[in-house]
Amino acid sequence: MSTDANSTSAQYRVGKAFHTALVNADWAGIRSLLHEDAVWVLPGDNAISGPAEGADAIVQRAQRIAGYGLAFELLHTLVSRENVTLSLHNTARRGDLVLDEYLSTVCRLRDGKVESIETYLSDVDGMNAFFV
Repeated sequence: MSTDANSTSAQYRVGKAFHTALVNADWAGIRSLLHEDAVWVLPGDNAISGPAEGADAIVQRAQRIAGYGLAFELLHTLVSRENVTLSLHNTARRGDLVLDEYLSTVCRLRDGKVESIETYLSDVDGMNAFFV
């Protein structure tokens, strides 16, 4: 196996581990994948938008999102030479509010751990209405 293939496998493992930890509410597992100074940025203007700065803030954000009862369906794990992206379909219902969005969570890696996360959403307005 070439160096590039080994590197790609490492990105894939990090992405799959992040999704598995999120689905299983394994907060220590998520924490173990992050650099101390990692940052996660989400679009919109709601309770989970903006930057979460630092590993602890990222774990708190993941806990808050999961607290809304989301189902995190993994559609694809996409790798580049150095990074990984999770293509997800997130759904949830809270009273009359329904969340049904597609997103890409782009994880930039450094030394095998996540240094930054940027999430791209299909329905920012729907996210704003749901996460209040």
